[in-house]
Amino acid sequence: MTAPADHPARLRARPDPSAACPPPEVRGLIPLNLGGARDGLLYVPQRHPLEGPRPLIVACHGAGSEASHSVRPFVNAAEERGLLLLACDSRAGTWDMIRGGYGPDVAFIDRALSLVFSHYAVDPARLVLDGFSDGASYALSLGLGNGDLFSHLMAFSPGFLAPAAQLGRPRVFVSHGTADRVLPIERCGRVVARELRAAGYDLHYTEFEGGHTVPPGVQREALEWLGA
Repeated sequence: MTAPADHPARLRARPDPSAACPPPEVRGLIPLNLGGARDGLLYVPQRHPLEGPRPLIVACHGAGSEASHSVRPFVNAAEERGLLLLACDSRAGTWDMIRGGYGPDVAFIDRALSLVFSHYAVDPARLVLDGFSDGASYALSLGLGNGDLFSHLMAFSPGFLAPAAQLGRPRVFVSHGTADRVLPIERCGRVVARELRAAGYDLHYTEFEGGHTVPPGVQREALEWLGA
């Protein structure tokens, strides 16, 4: 399956690895200022030298959450590993595809990516779409349709897959808690893993004892898998 050029899930922004890194005064947590009460955040490491193109993690929050909740867990890793973090707010309480169809959130993420790519050197081989819960379902679904942009997808406790198309062959990391009562593993994480394997994706699937969460050890496992 391929994604037509005019498909509503198609992202058009592309990184320029030759872009200059920012001076230190524009590092740290930076609002995107793309308009509206729900916006987004970029985190640029303050202590890392940021030499050469850097990995970028684009994070999708869970239902009823916001961008800051997606950035916070990765800040220490960003400082240690020189990761750029981009987190967008969904236009409504959760992501457009989950509410009925791709549209405004895709457009906003595309604008946010264009902004980041125009100011920072991003490594195309370590460009990650990540999410938790509803955000994990969205990251997988949007990411599979833009696998020529995203090299890696990371999904923590996803509910389902609903890609508009499949393009490229991104590597995929999925984790799920065996005691998850919000999105039970038997009908969510394990089903998603079977579907990804059946479609031929390079999948790293891990289960942990716990509920609807991302344990620190699982996050470390994901970052080691990423090689960032």
